[in-house]
Amino acid sequence: MQQTQQTGLTVRQPAAQDLPALAEIYRKARGIMAANGNPTQWGTTHPALELLRQDIAQGILWVVCAGQRPCGAFALVPGKDPTYAVIEDGAWRSDAPYATIHRLGSDGSSRGVFRAAVDFAAARYPHLRIDTHADNTIMQRLIPRAGFVYCGIIYVEDGTPRLAYERLPD
Repeated sequence: MQQTQQTGLTVRQPAAQDLPALAEIYRKARGIMAANGNPTQWGTTHPALELLRQDIAQGILWVVCAGQRPCGAFALVPGKDPTYAVIEDGAWRSDAPYATIHRLGSDGSSRGVFRAAVDFAAARYPHLRIDTHADNTIMQRLIPRAGFVYCGIIYVEDGTPRLAYERLPD
């Protein structure tokens, strides 16, 4: 478990018994997104429990905790992301190896979940990429504050566009 300097939150890998807490985190995150004008990015079911199980099995899912209580989660995926191969209306700033932060969600109970995730990810992979939906104004505010620079538009697996950002090593 790693405690982040700025937030006091900890980050750890989940176990199968964390699935109910993860499902609740993402349910609440979808509600927060919908209440803030972004009902379509994750709809009512994303990420599905099967995807979370796969992420746990692959060792790419991480849980953000306030004390012992899970309050956020994210996937940290090293290596080339196929949805990032083509970028429109811009360009990536570097072709160096990177990791991508995906499926970052919070239940809204603790401040600093995004910062904890980025700090954790950057400590492992200094070159990071992230994307978000055009309606996700919360993430559009948080991402640049964490040192990411807008690079252009990418398209995810279902063909919908996302605003793409990159953070290079300091």
